[in-house]
Amino acid sequence: MTATAMHPTALEGPALTAAIADDRRQMADLLAALAPESWDAQSLCAGWRVREVVAHITMPFRLSTPQFIAEMLKAAGNFDRMADRRAKRDTAVMSSDQLLAALRDNATYQWKPPGGGLLGALTHDVIHGLDFAVPLNIDWDLPEDRIRSVLRAVTASRSMKHFGVDLQGIQLKADDIDWSYGSGIPVIGRAQDLILVICGRKLPTGRLQGEVSERFTR
Repeated sequence: MTATAMHPTALEGPALTAAIADDRRQMADLLAALAPESWDAQSLCAGWRVREVVAHITMPFRLSTPQFIAEMLKAAGNFDRMADRRAKRDTAVMSSDQLLAALRDNATYQWKPPGGGLLGALTHDVIHGLDFAVPLNIDWDLPEDRIRSVLRAVTASRSMKHFGVDLQGIQLKADDIDWSYGSGIPVIGRAQDLILVICGRKLPTGRLQGEVSERFTR
C-alpha cells in the first residue's frame, strides 16, 4: 500500500521539537478545562479512563531508565502489560492536578521511544491526546504538518505490523486534507480520525463515512 504525496513537508529538526512541546501544552490546556468528572470518562483505550491515558503520556517523564527496566522485568518484558499496570498504579496515587502538572511541566522534555526518535514521541502524544479528546467530543484541530508527520509514522511498515489492523481492500481517504492510503472500498473521515483507525481504535458513530465504516466504529 502507498500513501499519496504529502504537502506540506512533514516536520523535522527544530520544527518537530517545537511541535512536540506545543502539542503537550495544547493537551494540558484541554485537560485543564475539563469538568472533574470527565477525568473518569472512558477513553478510546480499552480499560483506561482519561486519567490513565494522561498517566501513560507522562510516564516517560516520571520514570528513570532503571525504573523503566525494573517495571519491564516485573511484566516479563511485555510493554503493554507494564504500561497498563503502571497507569493504574499511578492514577491510584496521583490527583488530576498532579497528572496535569506532569504534562505541562514537561512540555519540552525530549523523550524518544526506543527506535522511534522524536517523530515517535510526537506520534505517541498525538494518538493518546486524541484518545481522550475524541470520546469527550473535544474539537481539537491539529495543524496539518503535524497530522501529516504522524500519518507518515503510523503508515510505516513497522507501525502497521505493530498495530495489526486489517486494511486489506480498504482505502482510507481524508476529507479535510489531500491524503489517502491503500486501495479498495473507501473509508472517509478527518485525517486525525484516520490516524486512530490505523492504530486500531474504534471511533464513535458518525465520524467515518463509507459502506464498511462500521468496521472501525463502536
